[in-house]
Amino acid sequence: MGTRRDRRDRGVRGPLAWPRVPVMTTRRDRFDELVLDAAEGLEHRLGTPLGLELAVEEVPPSDPAPWEHDVALGRLFPSEAGMPARLVVYRRPVLHRAADEAELGELVTEVVVEQVARMLGRDPEDLV
Repeated sequence: MGTRRDRRDRGVRGPLAWPRVPVMTTRRDRFDELVLDAAEGLEHRLGTPLGLELAVEEVPPSDPAPWEHDVALGRLFPSEAGMPARLVVYRRPVLHRAADEAELGELVTEVVVEQVARMLGRDPEDLV
C-alpha cells in the first residue's frame, strides 16, 4: 500500500506555523500566564512561597458564596485534609471587565492579591 494522499496528489498538509511560535498561543494560555505571573510577582514581593494551588475556570458557579454580592472574579478555597489552599480565577468575568491587555494584567494581579490577602488575614494594600 502506498502513502495516503489528497485528491490533488500533494500529500498531507502540515502545520501552518511550526516550530511553536507566539502565534500559536491561545488567549486561554495567555490568561493562564497572567495568573502565574501575578502569583510569582506576589511571591517575590513577600519573599516566601504562597503554598497554594492556582486554577483558572471559565465562569464562577451559579451558587455564590454568602459574602459575594456581585459576580465573583476569583475565589479562595482554604486548605483542608492535607490539601493546600486553592485560588481560582474566573476567566470570563475578568475578561469582561478589562478594556485592554494592560488593564487585564492589572485586574488579574488585583484579584490574586485580594484573595491571597484574605488567606493571610492581611489588607490587600499591604501586599502591593
